[in-house]
Amino acid sequence: MASMNDKDYYAILGVDKDASAEDIRKAFQQKARKLHPDVNKAPDAEEKFKEVSEAYAVLSDPEKRSRYDTMRSGSPFAGATGSAGSPYAGGYGGGDPFGWGFPFGSNGYTRRTSTRGRSRSYNPRVGADVVFDLTLDAATAEKGVKRGVTYQRYAACEVCHGKGSVQAEHSETCPTCHGTGRISVDLTGLFGFGVMDMECPECEGTGRVVVDPCDACGGSGRVLTASEVVVNVPAGTHDGDLIRVKGMGNAGTNGSAAGDFVCRVVVPEERLNPYQATGFQILGFDLPFLVFGALSNSLAGLLVFIFVIAAVGVAFIVRGGGLKTNSHWWRNALASLGNGAANGLLIALLMVSMFSCTAAGPGVRYYGFLW
Repeated sequence: MASMNDKDYYAILGVDKDASAEDIRKAFQQKARKLHPDVNKAPDAEEKFKEVSEAYAVLSDPEKRSRYDTMRSGSPFAGATGSAGSPYAGGYGGGDPFGWGFPFGSNGYTRRTSTRGRSRSYNPRVGADVVFDLTLDAATAEKGVKRGVTYQRYAACEVCHGKGSVQAEHSETCPTCHGTGRISVDLTGLFGFGVMDMECPECEGTGRVVVDPCDACGGSGRVLTASEVVVNVPAGTHDGDLIRVKGMGNAGTNGSAAGDFVCRVVVPEERLNPYQATGFQILGFDLPFLVFGALSNSLAGLLVFIFVIAAVGVAFIVRGGGLKTNSHWWRNALASLGNGAANGLLIALLMVSMFSCTAAGPGVRYYGFLW
């Protein structure tokens, strides 16, 4: 969701920046009538209706509109003043005051122009793991090796040390939703729609905001960068093994812990290709029919079905390159065979029971097949 400072609410409603409250109400009324989901069945109508309602929620409230206008005016003191005891009282030159916390100011700081999106949302989340596939031949994997890997990840911002805020140590309650993460728009007097609840556009639903978002990372506490790591692949490694390097994944937001770098070893000689894996799964699917048919003395009635399924499975394996002699490859093949057998178990049980009942003949009551 785009943050509040990324949107031009006046343009969304189609009104001038000096429009009166009545002009804003009428503009919203006209657009909402056209975009309401009960009237407009276009795929994007609901999203546009929410956007128009969000714009009305901000511009129809004098206090919210004042903060929004202050953010867009370029002057942090256009509509508010910092308290005498606040470390954020005082002016700064130019820039986007909303990105620095609405009209809070920043001790004479002149911020740099940046194309990076800025958001006041305070949303600490643990960083995700970075998964990297490292391809090795069977001999190298068996002996073990060290490999250097260059990759992209989100690293902690060096300017704000990952906090997202340059000067403030802590986040604060969102002034728009007062910490609830939601805002309400009363549409009862306009259309009788009642009260519409939506995510707060300033804190993006978290209820907390960064006081002075870092200019380098945009307030998230992390930046995209290239990193290098040395992966130690131990001897005896096989296809699919995972090697984890702690803390070298994506950095968390707003000071949260980083994820790990996870190296997934790929050994083509030990890996089943899609055709081979499918072939063994089909053969595994066929096995329960063979076993249950033999145990219930109904194998003769199932032979055609069993042979056709087996032929399809063999055809897939041959198309995938046939069989290999690598022991780990055979372990993977047996695993696919077992998965196929598990999938076919219930279906085979039902079909064999049906054939057994038919073979019992009319007038003979059958209670199951003999194990």
